[in-house]
Amino acid sequence: MTTTAPAGASAPAAGPTLLGWFEPGTPEWHAARANGIGGSEIAAVVGLSPHESRFSLWHRKKGLVGPVEESEEMYWGKEHEPAICRRFARNHPELDVTPAPSYAHPDRPWQIANPDRHAGPDLLEAKTSRDAEGWGTEGTDEIPVHYRAQCLHYMDVTGARRCWVAVLIAGSEYREYLVEYDADEARILREAGARFMDDLARDNRPDIDGHSATYQAIREIPEGMDPVDVEINTALRDRFYAAQDAYWAAEDELTACKGELLDAIGTGQRAVCERQRIATRTVRDGHTYSLMPARTRRNAR
Repeated sequence: MTTTAPAGASAPAAGPTLLGWFEPGTPEWHAARANGIGGSEIAAVVGLSPHESRFSLWHRKKGLVGPVEESEEMYWGKEHEPAICRRFARNHPELDVTPAPSYAHPDRPWQIANPDRHAGPDLLEAKTSRDAEGWGTEGTDEIPVHYRAQCLHYMDVTGARRCWVAVLIAGSEYREYLVEYDADEARILREAGARFMDDLARDNRPDIDGHSATYQAIREIPEGMDPVDVEINTALRDRFYAAQDAYWAAEDELTACKGELLDAIGTGQRAVCERQRIATRTVRDGHTYSLMPARTRRNAR
């Protein structure tokens, strides 16, 4: 935990409430966010996060499931953050790039911001990505939607009107993007956040959805095993059977499509259509190891 500002750090003289200087992922950092919504959480509130659902976030805030465990992706993102910020600072000597603390909005204390850096009057977020999927033309605001929500949330808390996003793609490709404050989008996120906090206070549990994080939360909630049979209604039984049948049929169709894709690719690396990447073939010991689709559940059109 950092209780005092790091050397060279800055914070606005007026505006948002200063909560403190916390190392991301520490117990103190989690405690500062426990009674509010942070930038990495607002996307879950509106159903745009690939990592968290509204259901799982609600149960996490209630203390019914544990904190999100740090993944390898999260670990390396944290490790690369200082280097990415240094590269941005070299590219922008006109901007004073300094560490940023944790903030809360002065009128909406549930609205929490943990920006990576201040960049003069702007904010700076440092990201890493395995590939360029979801990242548009450099210099635009074409970034993955859950990161856009994070930037807008931070700007809404701090009063900043621009948020730079510097990303390191595949460990070697550096890009910069710029997100401008949008009052309408920020209002949508703010109102959704307020409804979420109201649901927490009223114990209004979100509906179960198809997000993998929801299923993982449900798996974590109960403890122990009672050797009893539990009667369910026929509608749920029939829905479960129908979903199983549809899943197996879709699985067979997907396997057939992947086979045809691999056959069409041959010894190539990627399948493309109209200059858009469809899937990437990886090789191990000279033979196909996997075929990774370009689209994921959360960026499918």
